[in-house]
Amino acid sequence: MRQEITLKVDGLSLPGEIYFPEVAAPPYPALLLCHGIPSGAPRDPTDSGYPGLARRFAAAGFLTLIFNFRGCGEAEGNIDMLGWTRDLKTALDYVSNLKEADGHRLYLLGSSAGAAISVYVAATDPRVTGVIAFACPAEFGFLTDGERAKALVERFRTIGLIKDADFPPSPNDWLDGFRRVSPIRCVDKISPRPLLLIHGEKDDLVPVEHARRLYEKAGPPKELLLIPDAGHQLRFEEKAIAAALDWLLRHRTA
Repeated sequence: MRQEITLKVDGLSLPGEIYFPEVAAPPYPALLLCHGIPSGAPRDPTDSGYPGLARRFAAAGFLTLIFNFRGCGEAEGNIDMLGWTRDLKTALDYVSNLKEADGHRLYLLGSSAGAAISVYVAATDPRVTGVIAFACPAEFGFLTDGERAKALVERFRTIGLIKDADFPPSPNDWLDGFRRVSPIRCVDKISPRPLLLIHGEKDDLVPVEHARRLYEKAGPPKELLLIPDAGHQLRFEEKAIAAALDWLLRHRTA
């Protein structure tokens, strides 16, 4: 069963969908899927996207929530990393209050920037039971340093992630949000809750060294899976999805 929802954060409306398991009985372990920064490329009509992933995890017994962070898809607002942290906390509030969800089993699975947000939020929110991070940057220096920083606002404006002409009011403060959401500074605070890092060895956007740095800094229990032939978009990699699902099934009864 699928239910459409709307999250309200900072006066913005963020669309989402909840996929309910059709096996066993509630309360179910819950999983929140957190997307990354859209590339702006035309969508492949054969790609089932995050709804396809959500259906797969729901079929395995997880109440699964997908939603658009501010500035993305049909969500209102403009892309903003600190705003994304508030979006995810609101999504956690929503799921935590569902009678069908087991509030003691709330997992995050994030991709790229969504993985960074997941690590950052989990580090300070004890409601999060465990985290899976796909292609997680250790920090965002590769986006915010030097000439790239100057072009970032215009790039996001061109592909529709920044919608308002007067945004950001302070480019320096906006860029500082990317700098503050730094997984390498806080990943150790997830312990003693479990963490799974999955990274493609051929990732040309977030080099695999980011995963190694995060794994070294993280506390136990932690796992690192490097996929030799995989690039950045791990949701297209069956090895990554299967490993994530196996990890969730192992930990949901731990």
